[in-house]
Amino acid sequence: MPKQKTHRGAAKRFRITARGKVMRRKAFRSHLLETKSSRRTRRLGRPAQVTGGDQKHVERLLGRR
Repeated sequence: MPKQKTHRGAAKRFRITARGKVMRRKAFRSHLLETKSSRRTRRLGRPAQVTGGDQKHVERLLGRR
């Protein structure tokens, strides 16, 4: 059976940490930022962890399971 290919779109959007967490970027920080507070845009800049069942799905797309 051939090897499973990595989903290239998912590979560009998600990162797996050394401990196995799947990290993602937050939405709403690409444009129209002048109406959003500095505090909000700063928090949107931090990476977030993918939750529960979504993590399993993303790991499968990245070829981890």
